[in-house]
Amino acid sequence: MLGCMTTAPPEPRPAARLRIVLADDIAIGPGKAELLEGVRDTGSIAAAGRRMKMSYKRAWMLIDTMNRCFATPLVATVRGGAGRGGATLTETGEAVLAAYRRMEARAEAAVQDELGALKALLAGRQETGRE
Repeated sequence: MLGCMTTAPPEPRPAARLRIVLADDIAIGPGKAELLEGVRDTGSIAAAGRRMKMSYKRAWMLIDTMNRCFATPLVATVRGGAGRGGATLTETGEAVLAAYRRMEARAEAAVQDELGALKALLAGRQETGRE
């Protein structure tokens, strides 16, 4: 019998997770951005939620909050029924998602050196040269 060679899963690389608080009742972070991308990609709030292992109720509540807090909705919906429902990102939704992803990329680039320094200070970890 041949032996199986197993390898440890890759160690997660340090990363910044950006959350933008726009007002007391509205923020956008990685989860809401992923939800908006899911709606854009699938055309469905339910499918976007399932993709994230999130209930439809939770996905709908997050989208409803975003829609109410921005001047114009981020997601437009069509009710289900015989013709089936659907959801699409509005122009505002596309703009908010794009702006968030740009800020996220800039933040990630800005903190890379410090993230590496912090990782080097973790207990029981040796720098492997992989990132």
